[in-house]
Amino acid sequence: MNDADFDTVEDDIVSHRSDSLPVLPYLFVALECDRPTAGGARYSLDGVHEVVVGRGTSRVATYERSGSATRLLVRLPGRSMSSTHAKIVRTDHGWMLEDTRSTNGSFVNGKKVVKSLLGDRDVIELGHTLFVLREALATPRDTPRILDVRAEDLEDAAPSTLLPKLGADLLDLKRFAKSTLPMILLGKSGTGKEVVARAIHDMSGRKGLFVAVNCGALSPNLVESQLFGHTKGAFSGASRDELGFIRSAQGGTLLLDEIGDLPLAAQPALLRVLQENEVTPVGSARPVRTDVRVLGATHQPLRKLTAKNEFRGDLFARLDGHRLYLPELDNRREDLGLILGNVLRRQGAVSGLRASPAAGMSLLSRRWPFNIRQLVQCMHRALILANGDVIQAEHVAPNTDAPDDDDSPENRSGSSRPLSPEDAALKEQLVHELTTHRGNVSAVAQAMGKARAQIARWMKRFAIDPNEFRS
Repeated sequence: MNDADFDTVEDDIVSHRSDSLPVLPYLFVALECDRPTAGGARYSLDGVHEVVVGRGTSRVATYERSGSATRLLVRLPGRSMSSTHAKIVRTDHGWMLEDTRSTNGSFVNGKKVVKSLLGDRDVIELGHTLFVLREALATPRDTPRILDVRAEDLEDAAPSTLLPKLGADLLDLKRFAKSTLPMILLGKSGTGKEVVARAIHDMSGRKGLFVAVNCGALSPNLVESQLFGHTKGAFSGASRDELGFIRSAQGGTLLLDEIGDLPLAAQPALLRVLQENEVTPVGSARPVRTDVRVLGATHQPLRKLTAKNEFRGDLFARLDGHRLYLPELDNRREDLGLILGNVLRRQGAVSGLRASPAAGMSLLSRRWPFNIRQLVQCMHRALILANGDVIQAEHVAPNTDAPDDDDSPENRSGSSRPLSPEDAALKEQLVHELTTHRGNVSAVAQAMGKARAQIARWMKRFAIDPNEFRS
C-alpha cells in the first residue's frame, strides 16, 4: 500500500487490520435500561439455529445442543421481561424475531412487532433491554463465544469493548504496555485516546508521572523550551531552570497529543530523545539522560503527512512501534452499555438508577459526531434533569435551543456517518458482485451465499441502486 492510499486517519491502520479474518454473526446486550451501569454482553451466533430470550435472576447465557441443532438461551433480570419473551430464529432469509406472547411485547428499531425479519445493526427491545444484531463481524482466532463485561469488570484500568477485533487489539495493548516501545494512538477527537494512554501508563508499572502535552497548543517560538526545558538566562525571560515536559515525565510516560501538529523545527530534537534517550535543554551544551516512554496520539494520517514533507518520516518510523486505532462512537454502538456504565459511575450515579427504553433507544440511534466526549456531557446533563428519577428520552435529547450541524436533516438521516471497516469491506464486495453480475440481485445473492432480501437490505443501507449496474 502506497502513501497516496492513506486518505483518512482510519486508513493509517488498514495495514494493521487482517481482512482475512472470518466474519461471524453476533447478538449484543447493548444496554439494560433498568440497570444502565450493568455493562453489556456479546454472544456468538456461529452455528446457532435459535436464540431464546427470557427472564432470569441474573444475566446469563448458555448453549444447548440437541442433535445437529444448537440453541442459545439468554436470561436477563427484570419484571418487564417475560419468562420466555422472544425467539430469534435462523431462516433461509436471515434472522427472524418472533415474539412468544410476551406481556410487554417485542420491538425492532422502536416498532412493535410479532414477527420480523432482522437486518444488520437492528436494535431489538425485549423487556427493558436493548440488543443489537450484527450479521458479520471480523473475528480473530481464539475469540470466546460469550463475553460478559459486568460493572465490577469495568473497574480495571484497561479500556474494554465487546467488539471482537477491537477486543483483540486491546488485549495486545496490555502486552505492549509493559514494554518501552513507542506507540501511536489513532482516532478522531473524543474517541478516548488520552484515556487509553493513561491506561497504558497504569498498566506499565512505571513509577514516574503521566504527562500529557497538546502539541497543537505549544508556542511556535517556545516549543523546544517547553518540551526539552531550558537553563536560567537561555533567553529573555528565562529567570530559572525549567525541566520541560519530557524531563517532567522522567521514569513515566509522555503523551504527545495531536503530534501531527508538532512544528517541524522541534522534530529532530524529539527524534534524538527517542533514539539516544537524552535531551539537551535550551541554553545548555550538555545532554541529560532520560527514561521516558513516549506515546503519540493524533486524528491525522501521519503517513500522508510524511509523504507531503509535513512530518518527518524518520520520526514517524521511530514512533511507529505499535498502532492502535480507536473507532468513533457511531461505530461502537454495541459498546454503549460498557461506556455508559463507566461514564455514569464516574459521575456518581446511584446503583438503582434507571433509564426508560425510549431514552436507551435515543442513545443508540442518535449520531455522536464528538464521540465519547459528547456522550459524557449528555449524561451529565441527563442526571441533572432526571434529579434522581428515571432518565427519560427528553433528558438525553440533543440541545435544540441553538440548532447546529449535529441537528441538521442530513446528519439526522445518518447519510454522512462514516462506514466501519467491516461495512466498507462489505460495500466494496457488494459493488464488485453487482458489477460482475450486471445488477442481477438474485445472482449476487447466490454468489454471496445470502438471501435476496438480505442483499436488498444491504443495497438500501448503502444507498446502492442496482439499475446503475445494468447498462
